[in-house]
Amino acid sequence: MHCPFCNHADTRVTDSRLAGDGRQIRRRRECLDCGERFTTFEAAELLLPRVIKSDGSREPFDEAKLAAGMVKALEKRPVGSEAIEGAVARICHRLRVLGEREVPSRHVGELVMEELRHLDEVAYVRYASVYRSFQDVEAFREAIDGLRKQRRRAPRVAAEREQLPLLPGDADEPVKAK
Repeated sequence: MHCPFCNHADTRVTDSRLAGDGRQIRRRRECLDCGERFTTFEAAELLLPRVIKSDGSREPFDEAKLAAGMVKALEKRPVGSEAIEGAVARICHRLRVLGEREVPSRHVGELVMEELRHLDEVAYVRYASVYRSFQDVEAFREAIDGLRKQRRRAPRVAAEREQLPLLPGDADEPVKAK
């Protein structure tokens, strides 16, 4: 490792620790020539698959673009940034474990919708309206009815439910105040 201060080729590691939830190694280094100290981070480079767009073009997966789309759908909704980061991390993990070099953009969109459905139903409908190109109010109604059916199939305890109801009078169970 070259020293960032004097560009000397030899440095010595003085301390190593896990960082970033165990996904990185933080190394404290000292230059053997000038004596300056600096920190480096080491992480595994795991490649995500390329995305095949609907027009057939291919582009590298962009985690920032994914996060921006989710943030846009969750705009003005009671969902914290940690929850969004966790959802993005889960999507990236699922794409990595596929083991594919390329993945259709539709698959990525379905993963996003699944995560949004768990985070916030309003954001889910917002994203689905753009992703599935809703043309009229009936398409929104079908999406909302689908959410209601899923909720009935997997009822949750009121204490676990943190989402606000999608529509007034839509709450089948009490909602926690935020």
